[in-house]
Amino acid sequence: MNRELIISSTSTGVDIALIEDGALVELHHEATDVPFQVGDVFAARIKKPAPSMNAVFVDIGSDKDAFLHYTDLGPQLQSLKKYVAAAINGKLAALNLQGFQLEADIIKNGKITDVLGKRDALLVQINKEPIGAKGSRLSSDITLAGRYIVLTPFSNVVAVSKKIKEDAERKRLQKIVESIKPANFGVIVRTAAEGRKVNEIHEDINAQVARWEGVTKMLRNANLPIKVMSELSKTVGILRDLLNESFNRIVVNDKEMYAEIKNFIKEIAPEKEKIVMLHTNNTPVFDQYKVTKQIKSSFGKNVSLSSGAYLVIEPTEAMHVIDVNSGNKMTVTGNQELNALTINLEAANEIARQLRLRDIGGIIVIDFIDLKDPANKKMLYRRMCELMENDRSRHTILPLSKFNVMQITRERTKEPVDVNVGELCPTCKGLGKVKSTMLLVEEIEGHLSYLLNELDNQNLRLVVHPFVEAYLKKGIQSRQWHWFWQYKKWIHVNSDSNLSLTDYRFYDSHNEDIKL
Repeated sequence: MNRELIISSTSTGVDIALIEDGALVELHHEATDVPFQVGDVFAARIKKPAPSMNAVFVDIGSDKDAFLHYTDLGPQLQSLKKYVAAAINGKLAALNLQGFQLEADIIKNGKITDVLGKRDALLVQINKEPIGAKGSRLSSDITLAGRYIVLTPFSNVVAVSKKIKEDAERKRLQKIVESIKPANFGVIVRTAAEGRKVNEIHEDINAQVARWEGVTKMLRNANLPIKVMSELSKTVGILRDLLNESFNRIVVNDKEMYAEIKNFIKEIAPEKEKIVMLHTNNTPVFDQYKVTKQIKSSFGKNVSLSSGAYLVIEPTEAMHVIDVNSGNKMTVTGNQELNALTINLEAANEIARQLRLRDIGGIIVIDFIDLKDPANKKMLYRRMCELMENDRSRHTILPLSKFNVMQITRERTKEPVDVNVGELCPTCKGLGKVKSTMLLVEEIEGHLSYLLNELDNQNLRLVVHPFVEAYLKKGIQSRQWHWFWQYKKWIHVNSDSNLSLTDYRFYDSHNEDIKL
């Protein structure tokens, strides 16, 4: 797999596009001066208990009170409370946890009012950004993520990522970390640590311990609430989590960010420093690398597939519903079951991409085309599970029901990405919207391919708006000549001023309108 990161920095923020094998799979926006984002750690106070929900509301300085549930406290809550109180009062013997006496873990299914009270001081970390009317979702089980490890204060557990399959490597990493980790810190070994040397892992552990010491310094005589640790920028966070040998290009249009990314990569993967490129020409970076075109074709209610089938994606109050439609052009074989399986497998690939791209969370219900063979249903389920392996959000996939409906739950940490891909209509002057003109010629060529290859139409005639006709016929290397060289058939192109700019018609040799 080849990965590219295209980064566009503007006055309003930073847009980040992750490309895998030429396809846009993730789109992130990082606004400037955002005070609350996932991973940030705050020293805060409990504002109001909510015993009926077994939770508390926490004041982190936001307009909306943040929410902390009992299940997100972490077993080491009493140790954390003791540490925070000592740090604020300046009574800690060391900045790290050396010599700190851990308290007993809290019980798994207890009541929050037994362990937290109003005005209690606590360290909390944002797990989910504010969504709608809800404030941030918090955890007091603090984690500090590095390149190869995740550090967990007030624990002594060492765990190795399940994605590292070889037993010998898992045992090697377990032994290394247990021998070098500091006391009272747990460590989760990440997949990226596979094959890494002792000194690389040790440096990463030391870097995260230094971040924890910075948190402790911020706590001294602190006036709560206060942010004591900021998560890395989304750009650097993506590189930290995903950068591997599959990355072959990182393009950024801002000099300062270019230098920041280059320095970061020089520290974590010096051999990858050369893949960072500064975009300097006048063409917007997203246009230059065809990100804009993919955005326009990937968002919206309907998403087309290369076979002619399409998806309908509908958000509702409680869930997202995705309907798989075959369209009228699927002609693989006369076998209806095979046709349905082919379309469903193609749709599964696009659905997995759409979930990441739009960052759709919560409950997702997918209505696939009916399959009768249980073996085909299992194949589709296994394929969806494989496609979702690259998704970093936690998710659960259920097999198809007898109604050919698949249910997926996917962790939601922020509002889903919603991009308006419509353009102002040149005819109605903004009173309505039409499909993006960037996709018009591509859509026409898709119909041409079907009409000429599948139905073998002769003497085909295309009628379009005069502006579109001028574009299709312009120059020696016009689109009309390109079609002739590709299909060895001349496509007649005429204009009709009564058509709208994005409308078109195909006519056969009998001058009859071809219904698409």
